[in-house]
Amino acid sequence: MTASLNAVMLEEVDGKPKAAFKTLSTADLPDHEVLVEVAYSTVNYKDGLALTGKGKIARKLPMVCGVDLAGTVLESRSPDWKPGDRVVVNGWNLSETEWGGYIQQQRVKPEWLVRVPEAFTLAESMAIGTAGYTAMLAVLALEHAGLKPDGRPDGRPDGREVLVTGAAGGVGSIAVSVLAKLGYRVTASTGRPETHDYLKSLGAHTIIERGALTEKGLPLQREHWAGAVDSVGGQTLANVIAQTARHGAIAVCGLAGGSDLPASVFPFILRGVALVGVDSVQATRSQREEAWRRLALDLDKTRLDAMTTIEPLSKVFELAEAIVRGQVRGRTVIDVRK
Repeated sequence: MTASLNAVMLEEVDGKPKAAFKTLSTADLPDHEVLVEVAYSTVNYKDGLALTGKGKIARKLPMVCGVDLAGTVLESRSPDWKPGDRVVVNGWNLSETEWGGYIQQQRVKPEWLVRVPEAFTLAESMAIGTAGYTAMLAVLALEHAGLKPDGRPDGRPDGREVLVTGAAGGVGSIAVSVLAKLGYRVTASTGRPETHDYLKSLGAHTIIERGALTEKGLPLQREHWAGAVDSVGGQTLANVIAQTARHGAIAVCGLAGGSDLPASVFPFILRGVALVGVDSVQATRSQREEAWRRLALDLDKTRLDAMTTIEPLSKVFELAEAIVRGQVRGRTVIDVRK
């Protein structure tokens, strides 16, 4: 039976992409092998850019927005999935070249799907979403580079000392929580004083003002961080690199503060600092499954609940404006059925 679906779609209006609610049917969906009944999506920074028109996210139109989705398989032409399976999709160019999650049903490719761990509800899987899954990939990247909560890079400084930039955002919030639970001493960088208590409740030991990292500094500064998760980029990342200790590592997963990198090679060749890029969009199935396995183990659900709000799809446009203005704290889950 063909269903009537309420979707948020980008279409060309007067030569420009414009997002609006639109009624579609199951017959309008892409001809992919698995039909998912979508329960939840999220609002990420990329969603905000797409819905407000402040960033060119969609590379073809028309486009159903929403970079995440979680739901239950309704139909499957793939032997890997069957009706009733609880699944999540992160990345894979949803809302860019592939229709996304702001709709009540969506057809997806079987290789995009990951099973939702038993530890999480569908709503919790979207409270994690692309932001939390990316944060976990960043933590795994730091571990792969040798970071340990009980180790010290070349004996200095404290090997537990890690920095998270953009800490009050989605990636930052979950990175702070996971790293704290793993035993690291987490410093959170934020430009919003009203989030200090919130970040401490997630496990942050120390808070530093964003401005401490945004001014141009020397190419080599005092060694401070054994590791860092950076979602900001720009001058902030340049200073983080300059302050990272010998044989320390930085996982880079965002550019909220700019895509340029006004840094020097000195920290890399004189201190052996590792700069590791995190690609959450095209990560392999095994990387995704490992990230979700570790999230089930290392993410405190009480802290996850504390950073999460659930809002109806009807409010997605005002939420998009808020996240672009930097007014959203933690994770916002979208109930696409409302």
